[in-house]
Amino acid sequence: AVNGGCPCNAQLMADVGPYNMLLGETKDYSGGSQSFEQSNKTFSATFPEGFAFECLEVFSGPPNVLFKWRHFGPYSGTFTDKNGKQYKGNGEIFNLIGMCLAKVNEKLVIESLDIYYNPEDMIKPLVSTLVDTSQTALGADEGDSKTAGAGGCQPGAANCSIM
Repeated sequence: AVNGGCPCNAQLMADVGPYNMLLGETKDYSGGSQSFEQSNKTFSATFPEGFAFECLEVFSGPPNVLFKWRHFGPYSGTFTDKNGKQYKGNGEIFNLIGMCLAKVNEKLVIESLDIYYNPEDMIKPLVSTLVDTSQTALGADEGDSKTAGAGGCQPGAANCSIM
């Protein structure tokens, strides 16, 4: 589950892709309009030198393993937002911080993951420098009314499926 939303299984994650599942709908990214392959292409172009993941600190042990994580890499590529506008990175290290609760069984096999972070913290830094300055970025109040910001799906959704 993402940010307290409904749980998803490994098959759904494999079908829609981790970026789409974890980001969902934000002002500048639409997980519902990209395939797994398209989202991987988008973020491979954004972070061509790699986008690593690391565990920063473990707060509790099994069966409920709570840890703080970081997703990071040099923003040296080009990010294309959901409207087709392109933004160029300057090579600075991009850092995204979050928390995760991993529930494991007696054999330490992960049974569920609850991920917490702000999806806007992932996208907002990527949309700061337009490649084509004749284009204008949307203002804060001009975002898509579909913006959810929680990633994945929303609690209480009838079918609890992504997008």
